[in-house]
Amino acid sequence: MCVREINPKETARASAFELWMKAPNPMVTFFKTYDVMPLIKVSKNRGMKFNMLLDFCIGKAAASVKEFYLLPVGNKLMQYDKLAVNTIVANKDGEVSSCDIIYTDSLDKFNADYLKYTTAVHNTCIDHDLSEKYMVIGTSAIVNVELDGAVGMNSGIFNNPFMIWGKYRIDGDKALLSISFQFHHTQMDGAHAGKFLKNLQKEIEKMGEEISV
Repeated sequence: MCVREINPKETARASAFELWMKAPNPMVTFFKTYDVMPLIKVSKNRGMKFNMLLDFCIGKAAASVKEFYLLPVGNKLMQYDKLAVNTIVANKDGEVSSCDIIYTDSLDKFNADYLKYTTAVHNTCIDHDLSEKYMVIGTSAIVNVELDGAVGMNSGIFNNPFMIWGKYRIDGDKALLSISFQFHHTQMDGAHAGKFLKNLQKEIEKMGEEISV
């Protein structure tokens, strides 16, 4: 079973569910700047896409934070077994489509899936949507402009964690990238979000240490 409804009262998110499910603005946004030079080096050395590498690090950073496997959907709290990372694809018609990639801790497998499904989405202009079975982390890369930060929508339609970034900025031997992370307060608290963002920094650094040789 990939996803199931659970009773919020039987989880550690019971009080958060009561406090935030009907709040007019339950979404919280954090901003953090990362040095992504390790990913740039790996991208050049191994011929892998920078965006794929960052998506992989996001998935890996989230996988060890148990709150990512919960999500408020409608008026229910859902429990997921697995995660996926979403990426936005420029399709052949000059528009954008959405593509979900199942997170796996194998970089080579994640890369192969990323190339396979983003290529298919580009060519068909049909979204690859896994949200019915996977807790999807949304991402949006605005790569033609540097961004200091961005806040996603608070519509109540899309409660998933969502990350936005722009173009990285070279500063000496560093490549600085500001990333915004939006999450539903029912799903997690600031401490959980902070743990994820710290994990992401470690995964970016670790990739440079382990792969760029």
